[in-house]
Amino acid sequence: QVQVVESGGGWVQAGGSLRLSCAASGTPFSMTAIGWYRQAPGKQRELVATLRSDDTTTYADSVKGRFIISKDNARNTGYLQMNSLKPEDTAVYYCNAWGVYSDSYWGQGTQVTVSS
Repeated sequence: QVQVVESGGGWVQAGGSLRLSCAASGTPFSMTAIGWYRQAPGKQRELVATLRSDDTTTYADSVKGRFIISKDNARNTGYLQMNSLKPEDTAVYYCNAWGVYSDSYWGQGTQVTVSS
């Protein structure tokens, strides 16, 4: 069974930074791609950033230039570096990890709160 666990969320003042982690464990699973999503209260879940198996990245317009997605294949872990955070970035952030067989797994989410 594969487990995906996000961590790194918390409270930060506007302009601050946080780095989220998404660790996949269980066998057999090798993370080949990752997507970060977020859901604010009363809103639908939205895609924040993706990192594909060919290392191409995409970002939502609202986070371009501020967030950076990456992954460490050796650690089977993905990251989302979030800089210049704004109050509108407040949400629960979810990781979706993809394996070599196009199987995907969701984490339980981590809360990010940005105060003005």
